Amino acid sequence: MRNYLLTTVGALFVVFVFVQAFYNRPPLDFPLETFLTIEKGTPLQTIASDFEKRRIVRSAFWLKSFVTLRGGSGGAIAGDYFFKGRASALRIAERLVRGEYGLEETKVVIPEGLTNKEMAAIFARALPKFSAREFLALAAQKEGYLFPDTYQFLPNVSADIVIIAMEKNFNKKMSELESLVQISKKPLKDVVVMASLLEKEARTTDARRRISGILWKRLRLGMPLQVDAVFPYIFEGKLYDLTDGDLMTDSPYNTYKYKGLPPGAISNPGLDALRAAITPIDTQYLYYLSDKEGEMHYAKTHNEHLANRAKYLNL
Repeated sequence: MRNYLLTTVGALFVVFVFVQAFYNRPPLDFPLETFLTIEKGTPLQTIASDFEKRRIVRSAFWLKSFVTLRGGSGGAIAGDYFFKGRASALRIAERLVRGEYGLEETKVVIPEGLTNKEMAAIFARALPKFSAREFLALAAQKEGYLFPDTYQFLPNVSADIVIIAMEKNFNKKMSELESLVQISKKPLKDVVVMASLLEKEARTTDARRRISGILWKRLRLGMPLQVDAVFPYIFEGKLYDLTDGDLMTDSPYNTYKYKGLPPGAISNPGLDALRAAITPIDTQYLYYLSDKEGEMHYAKTHNEHLANRAKYLNL
């Protein structure tokens, strides 16, 4: 009888170990790079069932048991959890009990010259909980003032925190140029708008400073700026050869139709373009164009400009 009981207990123990080992293993279809939020006060049974439904664990019962075993009888610690790769149910239980969120900062690179809409798309791809819609709503009046740079954000960062960081960076960079802004005697808004044009119109520092001189000169003379770079902004990124109809598009950003600077920036410029906007090279030229290789060609008169168009662009 005793041997029978020992054999039975031993067999049950083996079965228990086997079952426990099976349900401890992560599901084969474990969703990689999963982001989950546990609200404060959520019952452990609800959490465990949700994890099973999402295929993070094989069994809600065993996850609940492991959490209790690890000292989490009161439930899991609330917060945002990130599961980058597969993990055992026991390891997940440990994280829930200890509040190990698994959040690591993500590097996000924002190039110079992007619009708010283009930046929102980059952040949305890199950060799981980022809301592009919220970002665009909050940044609607901040085009040009969100500094392009390399940023480090937690994957659960909200849009307002991103905007604050980018504005803070912009203010820091502009403080380095404060004396030059004062010398230029130009309003900051005009500097930012001009820099956004220069960012899109030229690639090199020298070209940007020369074009800066030309555009500021055209403004002083009451001439329209006639900057082609505004059209992708007007048409929301669409690029193609401009037609005469495009040049007459009724938009306040159309620098062919309306004189003066556009009402706002057409991109978020980098430091080089901002510096070029306040350190223009005094020039005798009034016209410029970029050939197919990106080289700039300048002209003093409209006739010279037309000759350059024919020579370098076959127009």
